[in-house]
Amino acid sequence: MDRDRARALLDAVAAGTVPPDEALDALAVAPYEQVADALVDTHRALRTGDPEVVYGAGKTTAQVLDVVARLTGGRAVLVTRAAPATIEALQDQYDEVLVDGGTVAVGPLPEPRGCVAVLAAGTSDGPVAAEAALTARAFGAGVERVDDVGVAGLHRLLTAKPALDRADCLVVVAGMEGALPSVVGGLVGTPMVAVPTSVGYGASFGGLAALLAMLNACAPGITVVNIDNGFGAGVFAARVARRP
Repeated sequence: MDRDRARALLDAVAAGTVPPDEALDALAVAPYEQVADALVDTHRALRTGDPEVVYGAGKTTAQVLDVVARLTGGRAVLVTRAAPATIEALQDQYDEVLVDGGTVAVGPLPEPRGCVAVLAAGTSDGPVAAEAALTARAFGAGVERVDDVGVAGLHRLLTAKPALDRADCLVVVAGMEGALPSVVGGLVGTPMVAVPTSVGYGASFGGLAALLAMLNACAPGITVVNIDNGFGAGVFAARVARRP
């Protein structure tokens, strides 16, 4: 249940079209519901404004389908890190399925409010940028992608500056030495979340070098999420962008 459904239920009680006991039963399904092997948070949207998300990694296709079936009916259900077999099963079962890499949105996306610009330093960072972009859309923000603008070709980033200026929040995704967020932070004052990726050679230590570089960035005002955490960055950016 989300805030709109809760308000509609309360309005129906006030109008006398729904008995109070029936409304109480509907509200009593909080805060979770057992679905197969999972405890699904059915009231997350009511508390936070955003619905439960299904983390696909480590789950079987059947487990993901069971949880998605319980959550569908309102806003799009987001599934992250979905296996190819799971994506295929969701596409077979539902008519409205949007896929970007391993991220899947099942159902209608909300009307976008605000704009998130998702920057990827290189094409190798694309899967993490894709996760951030679809997450931000599922969480109610408009999204603009800016790809392959790493610091190895700084002129590409300068050409993309109008997109940075249009955005209400930036997601900046980079591996290797993780320098891109610091450079972007020196060009614009837009709220930014930086995402280190595990892309890079041996001394990048699976993204640790990029993570530490972003945490130690010279430019102020940069928020940093964990390595490869496009989902967390997308949620943060959408919540910033959609505020009035």
